[in-house]
Parts: sequence; C-alpha cells; structure tokens
Amino acid sequence: MTEPQRTTTGLADPESGAAAGRLLQLLRGPRKLVCGILNVTPDSFSDGGAHRDRGAAVRHGIRLIEEGADILDIGGESTRPGSHPPSVAEELDRVVPVVEQLARCSDTPLSVDTSRPEVMRAAVAAGATLINDVRALRYPGAVGTAVELGVPVCLSHMLRPPHLMQDDPSYRDVLAEVAEFLRERIETCVSAGIPREHLVVDPGFGFGKTLEHNLALLRSLGAFAELAPVMAGLSRKAMLGQLTGRPVEQREAASVTAAVLAAQRGAKVLRVHDVAATVDALEVLAATEEW
Repeated sequence: MTEPQRTTTGLADPESGAAAGRLLQLLRGPRKLVCGILNVTPDSFSDGGAHRDRGAAVRHGIRLIEEGADILDIGGESTRPGSHPPSVAEELDRVVPVVEQLARCSDTPLSVDTSRPEVMRAAVAAGATLINDVRALRYPGAVGTAVELGVPVCLSHMLRPPHLMQDDPSYRDVLAEVAEFLRERIETCVSAGIPREHLVVDPGFGFGKTLEHNLALLRSLGAFAELAPVMAGLSRKAMLGQLTGRPVEQREAASVTAAVLAAQRGAKVLRVHDVAATVDALEVLAATEEW
C-alpha cells in the first residue's frame, strides 16, 4: 500500500468520504503522525476557553490542518487533574457542531476525545473517524457503541477519575501495570468485535502518574508499540513544567523535544498543541533516520 503524502493544507472536498480509510492507511504506514489538539472546553489546562466559541474553534482547527496536522482531536471534556465532567448535553453541544463544520471543509481525519457512548455516536454521525477515550471504553455501553460504529479507537490508561488521579499515584511497577491494563482492554475490545488493527494505545502521560512514572513510560515507550500503534500526548504537560520550571504557555520547546523523543522510542501518533513546530521537528528526524 502506498503511503499518502502530506499536503500543505489538508483541505479538500468532504464528500469524498475518504477520511476513515485514510486514517487506517496512515496508521499502517511508516510515517509518524501529528494529531492536533482542539479543546472546546472552558477549563482545559493549557488552552481552556480559547476555542470555546464555535467559530473560533473551527478557525483554529483549520489552522492546525494547514500547519500539517494528520489528525484533529476535538474534545469537550477537560480531563486536567481535579476536573469534573460536564453533562452529556453540554459535551454534545460543545463537540458535535465543531466536528460537523470541520468535516464539511476538510478530509483530514477527525477524532472525538470522549468516553460517552452518546457523544461517540453523535460525533461519528457528524464526521469523526476516530474515538479517543481516556477511560479506554470503560463507560457502560462504550465497547458496544465502538463495535457498532466501526471506527478506530485509542485506548488510554488513567489510574483514577480526573478529580482523583493525581492524589498520590503509586504503582509497584508502572511499566508492567500500564501495559497489563492496555493489554486487557485490547483483548476485551477484540473479543467484543473491534478489529485489532483498529486499536491504538496511549500510556496516559500525566493521567495518574508522578514525574518519575512519566519518565519511565517515555524511556520504555517501545514496549507499548508491541501491543498496538502508540499515541503519545506529552504536549505542555505538568511533567515538562517540572523539568523546565516554565509555565504552560512557555513549554513549546520542551513539548517538541518530548514529541521527538517519543517518536524515536516508538510512538506512531504525537498528540500536540504546537503542530507546525512538531511537524518540522519530525521532518528533520525522518530525514536523519533515512540518511
């Protein structure tokens, strides 16, 4: 299968219906992928409220696509430490219109960052072609909904719910325990009818982990690539603030460095805020490795 080439804008006729197939082709191909983060929440840790207005959210999404995002991840629930989920109606109102508008003007695969079956169904109906679930399809009905919808799914590890996950997280062996959790979720999904090749895993940097836990996961990221393609989300996270002493709005350099390190260690998808800088860094990495 020929690997699709990156375009300069990614914008195309949405009537082509090629987004889902393009996503699976990209996941099977050799190139590292950049997933742009589009939070449509009032309280996300990095850019909460910045794109809460639908028009602003759509404009920002288009900008990320033009910067080279291979995937756009749209989320209406903040999962920062200490956060509480919105109502289902609130999440639907935040996410679905933005997915719908972006699907009309772009063939770039759209991901919905949600754990709720109701939001999964509505977002996929609106044009999303990936479910990114920080709770790994553990909500009632989530696995069955994913089977029904037939789109790829990213399964993430999270120690506890967001409002509790950073309360003294501890593990006997963080690598073994996170890997075992993801392995069990993969088998549950496959047994339910989700094709194994539709699954992506995310070790959940910052989701119930200390700095030492996060660094251990990053150093050994290749172990998770043996389970499924890996999505790594380190962008602007607290661990980078702990390492550099910089506030969240000054962590671009650290975020790009972390993305490159994750790519070198086996990550397939880099979930980032700073798309253009990450795309440039990965181009340099790819050229160096090819040479």
